Amino acid sequence: MPAFLQHFAQTFSTLDANRLDALEALYTPDVHFRDPLHSLNGLPAIRRYFGQMYASVRDLHYEFQGFDEVGPDRGYLRWTLRFRHPRLAGGGVIQLEGCSYLRWHERVYLHHDYFDAGALLYEHLPLMGRLIAWLKQRLA
Repeated sequence: MPAFLQHFAQTFSTLDANRLDALEALYTPDVHFRDPLHSLNGLPAIRRYFGQMYASVRDLHYEFQGFDEVGPDRGYLRWTLRFRHPRLAGGGVIQLEGCSYLRWHERVYLHHDYFDAGALLYEHLPLMGRLIAWLKQRLA
């Protein structure tokens, strides 16, 4: 397993609302972060994003399944995210699979997350969740 990706995953998995200072060891000040719902520039924006995320969810945990280095300074992490949100899925556990594409020198300067936004959010809203489940059933 590539040492940089392993270190990143281990440090990232220890983040919580009280350990956001660890972001500085992972990311450059001018980092660009993107996922299906957000596009953020700079470490202060990422710190605010994670701060809000940890304030609104419970039992958040990343489990990393795979590490693929595709060059000396870039690679992918495959992960499963588990969390609880009081207004989604009746407060039950939500599980989301995804992957992160990272570019780095000594720290990450580009972080793109790829996941199904519907599986993260829309499928767990009361009315929309039933509609999406019905659509999936019809399309299957």
